[in-house]
Amino acid sequence: MTLRTAAAVVRGAGEPFSVEQIVLDGPADHEVLVRMVAAGMCHTDLTVQAGFAPFPLPGVLGHEGAGIVAAVGATVTSVVPGDRVLLSFSSCGACGACHTGQPSLCRTWLSRNLFGGARPDGTAPIADADGGELHGHFFGQSSFSALALADERSVVRVDPDTPLEVLAPLGCGVVTGFGTVHNVLKPYAGASVAVLGAGSVGLSAVMAAALTPAARIIAVDRLPERLALARELGATDTVDTGSGDLTEALTAVTGGAGVDRILDATGVPEVIAAGIASLAVGGIFVFVGAPPFGTTVPVDVNAMLPGRSVVGVTIGGAETRSLIPALVRLHAQGRLPVDRLVTPYDFADIQRAAEDIHAGRAVKPVLLFPDGRS
Repeated sequence: MTLRTAAAVVRGAGEPFSVEQIVLDGPADHEVLVRMVAAGMCHTDLTVQAGFAPFPLPGVLGHEGAGIVAAVGATVTSVVPGDRVLLSFSSCGACGACHTGQPSLCRTWLSRNLFGGARPDGTAPIADADGGELHGHFFGQSSFSALALADERSVVRVDPDTPLEVLAPLGCGVVTGFGTVHNVLKPYAGASVAVLGAGSVGLSAVMAAALTPAARIIAVDRLPERLALARELGATDTVDTGSGDLTEALTAVTGGAGVDRILDATGVPEVIAAGIASLAVGGIFVFVGAPPFGTTVPVDVNAMLPGRSVVGVTIGGAETRSLIPALVRLHAQGRLPVDRLVTPYDFADIQRAAEDIHAGRAVKPVLLFPDGRS
């Protein structure tokens, strides 16, 4: 079975998103066909579009999908047609990390989500309208498509009343920020937490930190309106990166002690270096922002010896089938106001959404599909 649908294609590095007709297979045994209602746009999509990550082009991106199951493959058991689902990353389900509830550490994570551009068996799930090669299976979903083929392990079933148009970003941006605070930083009573970068990931981290017993939550950004929003979402302090030395500012906010927990969502080497230099004794610094491949930052080894640590985290260290439904419940309770981050766009305006992220006009664009009815 083959299907035709509209998808946003990136033809080459630095080229715009172009909405085109594509052809896709019916679902393989392990796949779910999803009629998309909405899809969040993330900086990782833009990194690939710019050619800074090794996903092969031309291809279809998108990894914060939300929709309704249209069909399932022969071996799929976790969802049925008609279920509402949020889409996140893929994993093998068979390695040691997956077996111990740590799919973000899956042994095949990079090939399944970022590098491959095809199914794990090498087959291509999509083609252009003329049968030409297109790469897909991005994060196991390539959800910038009105119909998307997703790995079953990328699919998380949610309640029938879940507002998909608002909560699409849970699959990556929100779960990355929230999960990193919850699973890795784990702020203790009285701790200070700094979040470098007040985009969707950083602001999700601010919201998560506000649900902990941390005493100070410091948001860092260069845009005043983002800092103002961070305060509304729970930050106790803000630092404008354009106002002076970042290390000095963070040290001053903490009374000279340094920051106990720091999350970097910028991927900017200078910001990262300043953050590491601001760590308190015993502090933890976490990378979640993804710079171009090959980016390095110097670390003073002797400064790390008093118990300071630097950790890389993928997708918040999340086990998505438990964490994403919990985030849906927190939103329903008014404790995780993701809607404050979202700007809706018609799917046809996907390139404008990308440009608005670059310009700082939108924190989290969510693309709405014309035939998606939630």
